[in-house]
Amino acid sequence: MKFIDEARIEVHAGKGGNGSASMRREKHIAFGGPDGGDGGKGGSVYIIADCNINTLVDYRFARIFRAKDGEPGRGADCNGAGAADVTLRVPVGTLIKDLATDEIIADLTHDKQRVMVAQGGRGGLGNINFKSSTNRAPRQFTKGTDGETKEIHFELKVLADVGLLGMPNAGKSTFIRSVSAARPKVADYPFTTLHPNLGVVRVDDNRSFVIADVPGLIEGAAEGAGLGHQFLKHLQRTHLLLHLVDIAPYDEAVDPVKEAKALINELKKYDQALFEKPRWLILNKVDLVDHDEAEKRAKTIIKGLKWKGPAFRISAMKADGCRELTFAIMDHIEAERTTAAATNVDATMTPAR
Repeated sequence: MKFIDEARIEVHAGKGGNGSASMRREKHIAFGGPDGGDGGKGGSVYIIADCNINTLVDYRFARIFRAKDGEPGRGADCNGAGAADVTLRVPVGTLIKDLATDEIIADLTHDKQRVMVAQGGRGGLGNINFKSSTNRAPRQFTKGTDGETKEIHFELKVLADVGLLGMPNAGKSTFIRSVSAARPKVADYPFTTLHPNLGVVRVDDNRSFVIADVPGLIEGAAEGAGLGHQFLKHLQRTHLLLHLVDIAPYDEAVDPVKEAKALINELKKYDQALFEKPRWLILNKVDLVDHDEAEKRAKTIIKGLKWKGPAFRISAMKADGCRELTFAIMDHIEAERTTAAATNVDATMTPAR
């Protein structure tokens, strides 16, 4: 199934039904008076997040969604039936934007989170509502109002705790296969990964985190080169980024330090907030060279990048060092969650001034 993470659709809420201007007509009852009922409400359009959906492919071809109109009022004080609402299901993590105003309508980050994007029209009033002591036989009634019409944009940003960064063929897909049950395609050529992959890393029975692998970046990605720039938005919700660097590239002319700096620069140009997220350096493919050479290359890369943060040496293919890395990631995420929870508690306990 093709992965679709953006979609543009039109939603049309239903029109409210018109009120009725009926007068009571029964044998042997003179001056029956007004008995026109109200019109029914038009159907509204809602969007709900569903954890069982992981792509916006359903909206690739079906792009117009209409709710039905409310029924008009009738005589004998009968109100028109309201139309049923229309509910559209999207993946958790979908950002909904109004294209006319460029305003964000909602950010659906929780399962079953629901938002109304187009409100149905109100039903009109029947003439029974205009009856008074001085107006015994009113002929007035009101028409139903039109429902809202909007053109909206869906943008899916996957929910993951950890994101993988790296040049094409740095070993990101191999790493996610090694530490989780995800099975992305792995091959010995660049751009093997064509869409984001999510994997759940289970450290023990009660502790786990979600990791996201996106297509590799190349220099010029912020201007549209390659594939990775299209999917960088999927890393914007993560708490930690792992920057994978291949210390044993196939082409000996390739400089890992230069490539790593180019990727960091592209990240900064794309989104400053993403650039400022915590980032760990992961030196991959240490199994392809002997131990002393691997240590020498690792120190050269760390020194060339002037890296101050955590750095790990792993072999994603043989899973060497991966277990220790996942435990360190889990500890970091739990510390962040504890800090965030404490901050939220302090915010709620602070008295308003």
